[in-house]
Amino acid sequence: MATETESQEPETPVDGGPAVETAEVVKDEGGQSADAPARHVARHRFARITARKARLAADLVRGRSVNQALDLLRFAPQRSAAFFLKVLESAVANAAQDPAVNVNRLFVVDARADDGPLLQGRMRWRPGPQGRAMPYRKRTSHLTIVVQESAENTRRGA
Repeated sequence: MATETESQEPETPVDGGPAVETAEVVKDEGGQSADAPARHVARHRFARITARKARLAADLVRGRSVNQALDLLRFAPQRSAAFFLKVLESAVANAAQDPAVNVNRLFVVDARADDGPLLQGRMRWRPGPQGRAMPYRKRTSHLTIVVQESAENTRRGA
């Protein structure tokens, strides 16, 4: 399956954290028809949140229209919702660069939170009882959102 990707240089965030990768358009030529809409991807790699906690927000928006997903993420109490809100806005901005895409008809095809490496690649240690040392992990995750233009309005949340 041949895949063609276009990407730009990642933006540098204000807080000094990892950048959100901006534009990546995935066009599959193998299994899809020629008139299939393009999928637009945005990623936040090395996000300083555990993947297990981030999956709560990913499950919230997967399969919904972009407008409804944005509303849900703005008012969701989870900390991961703010991470996914930024990534979703980036994916919509990537899709808006394509003049053939109507951003009001976009829906979230895929929302993922994959495990990233441990922070600085190692476990940390803290004091335990009776002079022992107890390990703990500072985990990171890779957040991915894929949006696509809806062919019809039969999707959940459309």
